[in-house]
Formats: sequence, structure tokens, C-alpha cells
Amino acid sequence: MTVPQNSDAAILLAGQQTLALEAQALQSLGEQLDDAFVNAVRLILACQGRVVVCGLGKTGHVARKLAATLASTGTPALFMHAAEALHGDLGMLTANDVLVALSHSGSGHELLMILPSAQRLKVPVIAMTGHPGSELAKLADIHLHVRVEQEACPLNLAPTTSTTAALALGDALAVATLQARGFNQEDFARAHPGGALGRRLITRVRDIMRQGSALPTVAEEASVAQALMEISKKGMGMTAVLDTSGRAVGIFTDGDLRRLIEAQGDIRQVPIKSGMSPSPQHISPDVLAVQAASIMDERRISQLLVADDTGRLVGALHMHDLMTAKVI
Repeated sequence: MTVPQNSDAAILLAGQQTLALEAQALQSLGEQLDDAFVNAVRLILACQGRVVVCGLGKTGHVARKLAATLASTGTPALFMHAAEALHGDLGMLTANDVLVALSHSGSGHELLMILPSAQRLKVPVIAMTGHPGSELAKLADIHLHVRVEQEACPLNLAPTTSTTAALALGDALAVATLQARGFNQEDFARAHPGGALGRRLITRVRDIMRQGSALPTVAEEASVAQALMEISKKGMGMTAVLDTSGRAVGIFTDGDLRRLIEAQGDIRQVPIKSGMSPSPQHISPDVLAVQAASIMDERRISQLLVADDTGRLVGALHMHDLMTAKVI
């Protein structure tokens, strides 16, 4: 019995077949990588300008993504629309650049018209096509073969498997380049300062700690009543207790207050030394804020003091500060 094409079973099967075809194409693509891929990576690494990635239509979308991936992983890159290039955008291309041209057929009129200008500038060209015998492949300095057996489209017409393969090869090119370049987490963070990962990798304690007049402190000669006033005024749920040299000899928190009341009842005249927690944990202002969050989580504390190399108190962190900075 024939299954209707709009039945649940047919819809599920179509999705499964699409993924299977594209997975098989990617496996084959990986097996056919050769010295041309290595040479393409080395050409990009040697580029003194930018990698200009060019395409049109569906491969144009892939080209735009490749340019964005390269730029975010340490390789200056930009996307140039093949049609717009013929009407002025070709001015993006300079003699120090590398041109990466994407076309599944390798015969796109717009891309082929760009090549003479690249040749006049002596710009090396990397072509990514599905046809090594195409004109674009023959004119390029390096050709990366992105051949697929068939499109996932049942009509074998809509670019599906071929664009997936081109997208994956672009990722492979970018990843191999960043690895060869020695691109690391800190480099990634500098390129992504607005992202969650970037904030975690570049935000240091000094960037978000409370300091100056916002820092709750009392002298070690103070009373608990004076400490409570400071806690209420600064709103951190604690105060640091300092000696005459500005070093924290203790910390007095809401938890210390509850324990002191249970033990002594009337605490108004009790010296802060009797209720504080001595030798408090502290951290350097140069440490990553995410490390401070880890310490606070491990010790199950909400506040953490910040001290410089001499041990002098320079700031304090509350868990809310880390949340506000979107470090956690």
C-alpha cells in the first residue's frame, strides 16, 4: 500500500533520509581532503590583508557564514556579494587579500567576471566547487572539491546536500586555520566581548568588585552595633573588619549576626572581634571573575573579599555582582 506523502510516517522518513544523505556526504568529503586543503590553510595563514569570501545565491549564504567564522576566530575576513561586486563592491578587494570563491557549479557568470580583477591585483584565489573541471576551478590557484553524489531534495534540484557540504568544508577550513594560528580562549573572548563566553573569559574581579565608598568596612575596635550600621548602609550583607594597616582580619556577615544573637542575646555592646569570622577568604583583583564565582560556590558563601599583593583590602564581591555582570 502506498503511504500518502503528507502522512506522519512519510514526513518522518523524509527527515531521516535527508539527514542520512547529508551525513554520508560529509563522511565522503572528509575522506577526500588532500594537499589542496593544507595549501589553502597555509595561504590564509600567510595572508597580509583579509580573506574576502565571495558567493551568490545559496552558496552566498554559506560564504557569508564562512567569512563570519573566520573573522571570529582570528582571521580578518569579510563577505563580498558576487553580484554587488560587479557594481562597486569589488573595491573591497586589495592586493594583500586572499579571495575565496564559492560556487557549486563553478560556472557562475558573476564570480567569473570578478576573477580578472583579482588577477590584475595578483590576489590568490581559493575556489570551492563541486566540479573540478569547471572554469572557476581551473582559474583558481587552489581548488577545494566539494562534490556530492546527490542533493537531499527528492528532485535532486534544490541545493541541500551540496550547501551542507560547502558549509562543513568552510568550518573545517576555519578550524584548521585557527588551530595552526594558535588561537586560544582569550583570543576568542576578545573577539566576542558581548557574548556570555567572552564575558566569562575576560571579566576580572577588579572590573566588577565594589570598592571605595561602596566597600563596607569597620575597624577591629568597633562594636557589633557599629558593624550593623555599616552593613545596613552598604547593602552587602557583611562588613570587613580591618586592622590599622588596612588588612582584613575578619568578616562579619548576616550569618555571624544570627549565631551571635543565639549565643549572647543582647549584642549592642559586644566588640566586633567577638562575633566576626577571623582570617577571611580573599582573592586577587586580577583573577577572573568566574574563578571568584567558583570559590564562592564551593565554600557556599555569598560574599568574597578582594585584597592586593600586600594583603590590603581593595574591594569585595557579592554573588549578585557576578549575576549582574552576567558572569554566572
